[in-house]
Amino acid sequence: MDLDLGRDEMVVIGASLGSLRWFDQELPAGSVVVVEEPDVIRRRGLERLTAELPLVSRLVPAAYQTGLDVDALLAREPGLASARLVVPGLEYAVGAAARLAERLGLPGAGVPAADVFTDKHRMRLLADAAGLANPAYELVDDPARAAEFARCHGDRCVLKPTRRSGSLGVQLIADPAEIAAAWATSATPQATVEAAAGLPTEVLVEELLAGSEHSVELLVTDGEAIFANVTDKRIVGGRFPVESGHTVPSALPEVEHRALRDAAVRLAEAAGFRSGILHSEWILVDGVPTLVECAARMPGDMITALVSIAYECGFIEAYLRVLRGERPALPARPAGAAAVEFLVAPPGRVTAVDGVKAALRVPGVLDVQVEVAVGDMVPELLSSAQRSGHLLAWGADATGAESAARKAADQIHITVS
Repeated sequence: MDLDLGRDEMVVIGASLGSLRWFDQELPAGSVVVVEEPDVIRRRGLERLTAELPLVSRLVPAAYQTGLDVDALLAREPGLASARLVVPGLEYAVGAAARLAERLGLPGAGVPAADVFTDKHRMRLLADAAGLANPAYELVDDPARAAEFARCHGDRCVLKPTRRSGSLGVQLIADPAEIAAAWATSATPQATVEAAAGLPTEVLVEELLAGSEHSVELLVTDGEAIFANVTDKRIVGGRFPVESGHTVPSALPEVEHRALRDAAVRLAEAAGFRSGILHSEWILVDGVPTLVECAARMPGDMITALVSIAYECGFIEAYLRVLRGERPALPARPAGAAAVEFLVAPPGRVTAVDGVKAALRVPGVLDVQVEVAVGDMVPELLSSAQRSGHLLAWGADATGAESAARKAADQIHITVS
C-alpha cells in the first residue's frame, strides 16, 4: 500500500489491535497517532502493545466515548491538526472520529450520520422515516414492559442494548417469563476491554424475525456509493445470536442482491452519510430486506479480508483513500469467493486442541487461527469476542468457499473439562 503518509498524518481513534497490526505491515513507521480512553489504555496495557508497532508514533489519552471535546484535544495535542485522515478503530469511536474529521475539514461519516448509527434506537427512527422495513420495536426501561411487548408478538422478542457492538447484550427471547432474569444482560452488559467504564445504554425490544441474514458493505465517497457487496451471515443457535461465519459474495439470486444493495443505499442517503464504509445488517423476510442494525465503520469478523479476496482488491486501502478524499476504482463484480468460519468451543478449561494440520490440508483453506490453548478457560459464548478462532478459505463461488471453510472447521477439536 502506498498512501504517501508522513509522520502523524493518520489518526486512529479507538485501538483495534487487529487493524493496527494489519496497518503496521502496510503503512510507514510513525505515520499513525492512536487516541484512546485513559482507563482503556490502562486496562488493556496499550502503552506496551502499541510500542511494539513501528507505525504508531504515539498514544494519546483522551475521553471520547461519551463525547469528545475536539477543541480541548487539539489545544492539548496541536500536532493532530496536521492529520490527513481520521479513522474510527472501534464502534465506540465512530462519533468522535466524525467530529475530529469535520473539525479538520477531512472526509468522514459526518456527525449526524455518525450519531444515528451509534444509537440503535435513532437508527430505527431513521429507517421508519425513510420507508425502510423495520421489525416492530420499542424503547423500554423495565422488563415488565418488554414482556408485554413479547406477548403481543408471538411470545418472542429480541432484547438489545442501544449502544454496544459485537452482539454484546443481544438476546433472542422465546418466552416472556425469561425476560426478568435476562434483563440485566442487555440493560447493563458485561464490561469489555474496549468500552469505557460507565458507557451508557438503553434497551430496545424488537420483534423476532425469521429469514436469512446478510450484510451490505458500502464504500461511499461524498454521499455516493461507489462500491457495494452483499455478504451471507451464519449465526450460532441459542439465546445469543453470535456470528458463526460469513461468505462473500452472497449466494443469493441477483434480484435479492439488488434489493439489499438498494436498501443499504437508501439508508445511507437518509442518514446523510458522507464518506467511508457503511456496514448494514439485514434479514430477508419474504424477500424484503428488513433492517437489523448498521455501523459507520469497517466491519469486523474478517469481512474486509473476505471482500479483498473475493474481489481481488485492496478493500481497506480503498477505504483509507476515500478518507483521504480520493475516489478509488474497485471491481464491480467478484472474481471468486471467500468465507470465514469461526470456532466455538464449549465452556470449560481447555485440555486439548487437535486437527490444525488436518484443517490446513483442506483444499482452499488460506488460514487457520486457534485462539485458545491448553489450560485456558473458555467462557459461555455471549458475544463475538468469546469465540475460539477462525478458518479462512476461498473458492470459485460462494458454495465452494463456504464448504471449504466448514470442512476445515470440522477438523478442529477443542476439548474442555
